[in-house]
Amino acid sequence: MGLLRVIGLLSYPLILALGRRTGRIAMRLIPKRREIAAVNLQLCFPELDEAARQQLLTKHFEALGISLFEVSLSWWAADAKLAPLCHLHGIEHLREALERDKGVILLSAHFLPIDIGGRLLRMHTDFCAMYRSNKNPVIEWVMAGSRERHIKRAIPSKAVKEAIRALRRNEILWYAPDQNTTPKEAVFADFFGIPASTNSGTARLARISGAAVVPYHAIRRKSDDGYDLLIEAPLEDYPSGDLNADTQRINDLIETWARRDPEQYLWVHRRFRHRPNPDDPPLYPPKRS
Repeated sequence: MGLLRVIGLLSYPLILALGRRTGRIAMRLIPKRREIAAVNLQLCFPELDEAARQQLLTKHFEALGISLFEVSLSWWAADAKLAPLCHLHGIEHLREALERDKGVILLSAHFLPIDIGGRLLRMHTDFCAMYRSNKNPVIEWVMAGSRERHIKRAIPSKAVKEAIRALRRNEILWYAPDQNTTPKEAVFADFFGIPASTNSGTARLARISGAAVVPYHAIRRKSDDGYDLLIEAPLEDYPSGDLNADTQRINDLIETWARRDPEQYLWVHRRFRHRPNPDDPPLYPPKRS
C-alpha cells in the first residue's frame, strides 16, 4: 500500500510505462492467471490465430499492470491531477434519466480502468456503488476509506434492499453484473457465444424500482492521454418481463464493449467457471496444490 501511494506521485506517462513493464513481468510470475486469460481468449476469439491471441494476451497483461498503478491515482491523487485525464461523453443521458425521478442503474462492467473511471466520474456526478468486499483486510480497509471519500455511498453486493431504497430516492447506482455467479442465483446467457452463469440482478432491480438502466464504462485512451468515460442512452423497453432475454441483452452489450477494446476487459477472471450441465468438463486448468 505504501509503494502504491508513492507511485501515485509519479507523472502519468511514467505510470503508464511502469505499469506496462510490471504487467509483462506479472505475465511470467502468475501463471495461473495467465492460463485463465489464455483460455478465455481462445474461447472468445476463435477467429484469431495463435500469434494474434498471444499478442492480445500480452497487451492485456500490460493493461492489467497499468490498472494496478491506476488504483493509486483513484485512491489518493488530487482532483487537479486527474481532471485533465477525463474525457466524458454522454452525461446528458444520465441527466435525462434522472428527470424520470425513479433512480438510475448505471450499468457497468469489469474493464481494467474501473477504479480510475469511478473516481473521474465522481467529479461530474454523485453516485452510489454496489461492491464486493476484498478478502485481504488491509486492502479492504484502504478501499473502504477511498469509497467513503469519493462516492456518495457504498452498498454491499448482498444488500439488495438498500440498493432499491437508493434508487427510490432517485439516486444513481453503479452496478456491474458481468462476473461468474453461482448457478442457483444466475441465468445462463451467452457471452461470446458461450453459456455463462450470469447475474440477472439488472432486470430484477429495474423491475422492482422502475429505474432507468444507463450503460456506462471507462476505457483508457490508446493515445495515452487519459480516459474516455462513455455514457449511453438508457435501454428502451427494459426490462421486458422475460428474464432470460433481458439477461442476454446485458451480456450482448458488454460483449460489444469487450470486442471494441479487448485488451482492457478482465480476462483473468474465470467467467465460464460454472457450466450449464454440472457434468460438463471444466474449461479451466485445475488449481495448483
